Amino acid sequence: MKIFVTGGAGYIGSHVVKALGRAGHDLLVYDNLSTGHAWAVLAGQFVRGDLGDRERLDGAIADFRPEAVVHFAASIQVEESTRRPLWYYRNNVVHSLNLLDAMLRHGVRNLLYSSTAAVYGIPERIPVTEAAPLKPINPYGASKVMVEQVLRDLARAEDFRYVALRYFNVAGADPEGQLGQAYAEATHLITRALKTAKGEFPRLAVYGTDYPTPDGTCLRDYIHVNDLAAAHVLALERLAVPSPPGPTCAVVGDTPSSPGQGGGAIPGTAGESGRTAPASQNEDAGTGVRAGEGIVPEEAGDGADGRALVMNCGYGHGFSVSEVVAAAKRVTGVDFPVVYEGRRAGDPPALIADSTRLRRLTGWTPRHDDLDFIIRTAWDWERKR
Repeated sequence: MKIFVTGGAGYIGSHVVKALGRAGHDLLVYDNLSTGHAWAVLAGQFVRGDLGDRERLDGAIADFRPEAVVHFAASIQVEESTRRPLWYYRNNVVHSLNLLDAMLRHGVRNLLYSSTAAVYGIPERIPVTEAAPLKPINPYGASKVMVEQVLRDLARAEDFRYVALRYFNVAGADPEGQLGQAYAEATHLITRALKTAKGEFPRLAVYGTDYPTPDGTCLRDYIHVNDLAAAHVLALERLAVPSPPGPTCAVVGDTPSSPGQGGGAIPGTAGESGRTAPASQNEDAGTGVRAGEGIVPEEAGDGADGRALVMNCGYGHGFSVSEVVAAAKRVTGVDFPVVYEGRRAGDPPALIADSTRLRRLTGWTPRHDDLDFIIRTAWDWERKR
């Protein structure tokens, strides 16, 4: 399949591009390199371009003539989004509209969208299913909800098909050592812990110790980036299956009711395998941020019609921030300094995935569901840099 990949030079995108290349797909990666790197594009062609440059974007799609688009390009830092909301709505929403316009103009009707668990905000139940209300508590999550709403409406109105994958906390690095996180400013918890172990930071900050979780620090569902990449390959295979004719479709797996998105930024997050966090309320008392009324997905079907499908990507159990820190010290053999600070704006207490739908509809089976392995691959990558 000919696939146009936005943001394919970034952390997650580059791992997916490598996996898609190995699967035999013909790729064009379109990335402005604001956080990505040209050296990370290990398959297909590369074009440097911005989704805000509508003329260049239109020309790239017209020349390549893809059968599908995989859309990673976005700003993803939760805390930053609370300080720069306008930028997040412009980069994540407006630029996605530019992409959709160009796709429809050139007859491209298949999209695989990179979404996030941050759309759920503070879930009422853990683990969270795709039918949970969408109640983002930060502009990053809200921007992703907005794009998902656009996709739902587009799938109803047009001959258009999409799969949205809601990532939980993506971590780790390519076990073959070719790829890993290479952001100018590390924000992910595991990466910051490892850089602290290397001596690049004097200490690791943990944000919030009074959450309603077993040890008071946030719980997150960590998924190895290669397992996530495999989910993308399988989701694209499903997207390629012909759907029934006509624009009308039943939307699978969202519960929106009104707008109010691993996220990828360092959470207060992480637990023992198999542990799930307790259900939590809809308001974060520490940040004073209230979740929205909630977009309740009007349909929580299983995507049987193949036109509109949402799937969670996670392992189904969580680790607390304190447990991740302990694991990082264990893997690296370095007892690095840790300081405890107050909660950060926009961080929910717990986010753990119910990925039953992904497993059932695609046959996805994770290979790297092991916190020490996730951290070890990231540590191997960090020591090479």
